[in-house]
Amino acid sequence: MIQENAKKRLKDIRYSVLDLSPIIEGGAPTDSLRNTLDLARHVEKWGYNRYWLAEHHNMPGIASSATSVVIGHVAAGTTSIRVGSGGIMLPNHAPLVIAEQFGTLESLFPGRIDLGLGRAPGTDQLTAHALRRDRRSDGQDFPEQLGELRDYFNSSRKNYVRAIPGEGLNIPIWLLGSSGFSAQLAGQLGLPFSFASHFSPEYTNPALALYRSNFRPSAALEKPYAMVGVNVIAADTDEEAKWLSTSMQQQFLALIRNNPGKLQPPVENIDDLCSDYEKSLLAGRLSTTIIGSPETVKDKLQAFLDETQADEMIVNAQIFDHHARLRSYEILAEIVK
Repeated sequence: MIQENAKKRLKDIRYSVLDLSPIIEGGAPTDSLRNTLDLARHVEKWGYNRYWLAEHHNMPGIASSATSVVIGHVAAGTTSIRVGSGGIMLPNHAPLVIAEQFGTLESLFPGRIDLGLGRAPGTDQLTAHALRRDRRSDGQDFPEQLGELRDYFNSSRKNYVRAIPGEGLNIPIWLLGSSGFSAQLAGQLGLPFSFASHFSPEYTNPALALYRSNFRPSAALEKPYAMVGVNVIAADTDEEAKWLSTSMQQQFLALIRNNPGKLQPPVENIDDLCSDYEKSLLAGRLSTTIIGSPETVKDKLQAFLDETQADEMIVNAQIFDHHARLRSYEILAEIVK
């Protein structure tokens, strides 16, 4: 349940970036990864707190499938911003491998690495099988995998198999979710929690309530810390922002049709591309998405903060033109200051 406390203002919380490293129509992964580093350098300068990349597979429009590699690329090209995963899909991997990868990253970039973990495959079932994920698993063994991973970082445990690098390192672990499972688990373990409101908005408040009501203080956290993902498309005018947002809408429409592809250029009228039923699905998926001019974004962002009482927001902006994408994050930085 949302705590009864003083109203939070936009400047009272932190803001971070979720980068799906979009591959645009006519572009290539090389361009996407170059743009990822350029965006990271800009948002570091603008005061964002962390920069997260997400693990997706068999997605023609996302270049961050080798998430740990891209995290190293971004961390090496920046100086102070935290860099991490939003998230690593743990059931796709042996916990020892993730402990070694993130132990290596933390050894290379001390004090700057976050390990956000999810339990979904991050892809379709056929690709999950290609990743050697057990097709019978529905993520119910995630708590055991998480416990194994945390043991590898704990130097006080007697592990006959050790993660080197990794053992003894203090790497913040976050649980990520789009429903209640990880929210409840994060609360019970006293870990920070990040909810994917940017694609699962209808479960945002129930999941946050579940996290907060189940929270138990731990060595990691004394009180709940909730970060919420949100799509923000900002431009100098409402009209431009609405036009830019049609690329993201087309991306969601492709997912609804089970036909993911590259990020498409904006269109004048998204309604021309979809049926009434698809419009209703889009409206549901994007109900917490914030689109508009600085004034519009400020008002909607404050309303979203009032509703969620988030401690931090992590912002996704699927915008076709890289310079417009930079401008969107710049506008947000100006608003919250």
